[in-house]
Amino acid sequence: MAACGRVRRMFRLSAALQLLLLAAAGAQKLPGQGGHGQGQGPGANFPSFVGQTGGGGQAGQTLLQMPQSSQLQHQQQPPQQPPQPPQPPFPAGGPPARRGGAGPGGAGGGWKLAEEESCREDVTRVCPKHTWSNNLAVLECLQDVREVRRRRDGLLWNYKEVCKSTISEDAHSQGEVVSCLEKGLVKEAEERDPKIQVSELCKKAILRVAELSSDDFHLDRHLYFACRDDRERFCENTQAGEGRVYKCLFNHKFEESMSEKCREALTTRQKLIAQDYKVSYSLAKSCKSDLKKYRCNVENLPRSREARLSYLLMCLESAVHRGRQVSSECQGEMLDYRRMLMEDFSLSPEIILSCRGEIEHHCSGLHRKGRTLHCLMKVVRGEKGNLGMNCQQALQTLIQETDPGADYRIDRALNEACESVIQTACKHIRSGDPMILSCLMEHLYTEKMVEDCEHRLLELQYFISRDWKLDPVLYRKCQGDASRLCHTHGWNETSELMPPGAVFSCLYRHAYRTEEQGRRLSRECRAEVQRILHQRAMDVKLDPGLQDKCLIDLGKWCSEKTETGQELECLQDHLDDLAVECRDIVGNLTELESEDIQIEALLMRACEPIIQNFCHDVADNQIDSGDLMECLIQNKHQKDMNEKCAIGVTHFQLVQMKDFRFSYKFKMACKEDVLKLCPNIKKKVDVVICLSTTVRNDTLQEAKEHRVSLKCRKQLRVEELEMTEDIRLEPDLYEACKSDIKNYCSTVQYGNAQIIECLKENKKQLSTRCHQKVFKLQETEMMDPELDYTLMRVCKQMIKRFCPEADSKTMLQCLKQNKNSELMDPKCKQMITKRQITQNTDYRLNPVLRKACKADIPKFCHGILTKAKDDSELEGQVISCLKLRYADQRLSSDCEDQIRIIIQESALDYRLDPQLQLHCSDEISNLCAEEAAAQEQTGQVEECLKVNLLKIKTDACKKEVLNMLKESKADIFVDPVLHTACALDIKHHCAAITPGRGRQMSCLMEALEDKRVRLQPECKKRLNDRIEMWSYAAKVAPADGFSDLAMQVMTSPSKNYILSVISGSICILFLIGLMCGRITKRVTRELKDR
Repeated sequence: MAACGRVRRMFRLSAALQLLLLAAAGAQKLPGQGGHGQGQGPGANFPSFVGQTGGGGQAGQTLLQMPQSSQLQHQQQPPQQPPQPPQPPFPAGGPPARRGGAGPGGAGGGWKLAEEESCREDVTRVCPKHTWSNNLAVLECLQDVREVRRRRDGLLWNYKEVCKSTISEDAHSQGEVVSCLEKGLVKEAEERDPKIQVSELCKKAILRVAELSSDDFHLDRHLYFACRDDRERFCENTQAGEGRVYKCLFNHKFEESMSEKCREALTTRQKLIAQDYKVSYSLAKSCKSDLKKYRCNVENLPRSREARLSYLLMCLESAVHRGRQVSSECQGEMLDYRRMLMEDFSLSPEIILSCRGEIEHHCSGLHRKGRTLHCLMKVVRGEKGNLGMNCQQALQTLIQETDPGADYRIDRALNEACESVIQTACKHIRSGDPMILSCLMEHLYTEKMVEDCEHRLLELQYFISRDWKLDPVLYRKCQGDASRLCHTHGWNETSELMPPGAVFSCLYRHAYRTEEQGRRLSRECRAEVQRILHQRAMDVKLDPGLQDKCLIDLGKWCSEKTETGQELECLQDHLDDLAVECRDIVGNLTELESEDIQIEALLMRACEPIIQNFCHDVADNQIDSGDLMECLIQNKHQKDMNEKCAIGVTHFQLVQMKDFRFSYKFKMACKEDVLKLCPNIKKKVDVVICLSTTVRNDTLQEAKEHRVSLKCRKQLRVEELEMTEDIRLEPDLYEACKSDIKNYCSTVQYGNAQIIECLKENKKQLSTRCHQKVFKLQETEMMDPELDYTLMRVCKQMIKRFCPEADSKTMLQCLKQNKNSELMDPKCKQMITKRQITQNTDYRLNPVLRKACKADIPKFCHGILTKAKDDSELEGQVISCLKLRYADQRLSSDCEDQIRIIIQESALDYRLDPQLQLHCSDEISNLCAEEAAAQEQTGQVEECLKVNLLKIKTDACKKEVLNMLKESKADIFVDPVLHTACALDIKHHCAAITPGRGRQMSCLMEALEDKRVRLQPECKKRLNDRIEMWSYAAKVAPADGFSDLAMQVMTSPSKNYILSVISGSICILFLIGLMCGRITKRVTRELKDR
């Protein structure tokens, strides 16, 4: 049966071959020939194969007619004249006995091939007698006889001239002629050369011959003989029929052991399939019902288009993408042929026509397994040169035809490169699922990804990203939204007016709209848009609009930024320098990232540990709204934070400073306030300053209603706190101090406010401009300690313990009050001391003192203020001035209280007295080095200086020590050593006396002189030491005023004697006054009597 079927198909093929010859010979009539419609020409001499078809009669009248589905459509001809005598090269002797139904048996079914005059002799000579009555058996017998074939080849004399270089005189010449014609048809499509033209009728005939041989590869003589050995090698167990051998050979086409001759024949066959899908038996059979069902054979389209393999694939793929049912057999065939097109670029005439130069220049020698296409894709990505627009368009069209986004296996180069990654990273996804590509993108730049897979993946994604329809999941979930919001066309329709990436840009603009803005995407579509955005963030080339608008800027600013994700970061860093169109698109993308930072897939991957430990709640939200980035910023300095994540978060913070719109939560909370109060201001830092100034002014003026809304004030506070963490987030300060950072803080890392702290510690060495900026920063921090990032970080736990209810303004004051608690953390205590030292350098850095002494400072320290310069410290001069007035007891009560606290604190730690440090640094180093080196200061250095007062040679230092002694006379609390020594005695003997104004000190002095009172030995010793010091001080430094004099008298050992002398003197003066007054009165009366 199989042999019979093969012979039957061979007969059909031979009949079609004769029609091919007729079509090709069309206009080339021999002398005496009529038109084809009259049954004349070469075809008239093929009765044994053509029957009525060749001679002009009705095909239905032949005994050996072709099936209706396989016939070429010819118009029926009217009754024809008897055939003319044949022309050479046929043997003389007249026409065959039966042709066109005119001979015996022609119409009645008794016609025998063996009885034909032209065949009788051959049949009798070479064929067994029992086969003579069976036309099919005779046909099979004559098929391979050399002599018969040679005479038959004579019928092709019209093509000897055209294909004489191809046709040989061997046994297979007719197969070579057909092969030559097929190659000519392919060449015409690939070169579009006017000199190479094949008539439409001839094209149809050639493709018809190929179609009829599609069932069994034996019927393609040229391919059969070219691939006999390869068939045995690769497809030995493949049964012939239904195109199975063809498919098997196609699958092994690029095997190393495949012969070049067979590979060439297979390629020609594949090219014919590309021109007419019916040349593939299995594809035409499997998809016949689906083509009809989805109207892929549109009648009003020219056959050359509707028959093309690409049209079939596009039409059926469109149905699949729309969710329609296409049979599994048809989908399997489509998959095979889509893979075939991706494997071999030469099967696509458009690629050959448009990319010939690029292939020769960049991709020669890479013909196999899809390497040429991927090489061209690599060139398009800009990694090897430039590609012409026509070639780019041809590649884009091919990707749409093959649709590898729907099944990665279609792209053999990608499949082979990524097999190991798929097996490890994506093994949970079934083979062929569209999400495999998405999985590979998610593992891009991870340890599981291999370099070759990375390159192939990005090359393919470059084209998929330029047509949203090539991502089947995205298309399925978003086609309704795209049609409703973006006015898109069908899957297999394109619009030249819509640039690449325009539909997806439209989708993501609607994806992030609020409910108030309306016209939002469906939830499913929004999720897919976010997925694609996350993937595109991997590589700037995956964003068509960005690459198109920023191509020049990428070359100008970012040519050296070749690492992963660096190009976009580079564009963001140079945002102000970019061309307008590029700046707009980078700005829009950055604004989008601020709302959904998960778009930054590389950043999210680096920050995964932090997100899992600290931000998992906000990370799980479907709508980010900037919460995740805010959480990452707050936890940027956790121990679990890795360097990549910290750098990424900081970079995003720095980018945010360029435009307030880049901070989504800030933008949403304050956009109305910005438009109203800070119009035309774009930079975030300037907007923050503008709004902060407005809030502060409203607060100071005690306005009834704040001009800045409450929600904006809350978010403004968050932004202010975030800006304190890194000096780069305060551009003015950073620019002013760049050189100082290089000189004094080059080894200090950015972040955690470390650079700012370094500048504070080196404040005296800073340049004038930087010094002024740092002073202003410190002034702001002292007014609002919550903005002091280092203090808040170091003392975070202590604030929770000691100051849970304190507001931001009183935070430092609260910490100072609890500084000496046993529960105070040593690091926090050290930081509080630093801030106290800073405050005592200038009264303006102590808001509480400034407020308490706002009347006293101008009154007593006017000379110092006159000489002072703006934005430069007074080195404690004003506070020293107030200390002296405290000793004189001339300050207001509020100011006196604050100065007492300062004196008490500085008495315990000499570092809190800037003037003492300034003038006595050498003496402290020489005389009190051991005390100064103590880990905790309790007044030892001050006591050392007092004890060594006689050894101090510098007048300025001596004056400072004397001032300390003078201050201690005013109140025992300002002398910590004496107060500690006499604490019990004060409790026993002076408990009823109110502290302050030297009252308790006087009480102790009286107790010292009273023989009945027994003081503690240490107290008594310290008091005697103080008396000696005060005596020396009185000699060295005379009293500056009456109060100073009175204090010296009260503390003098000869107090009673001095007081007695003073009292006697006063009495004498009083008596003299009385006497003088009497005389004056008498004289007055005498004058009155006159």
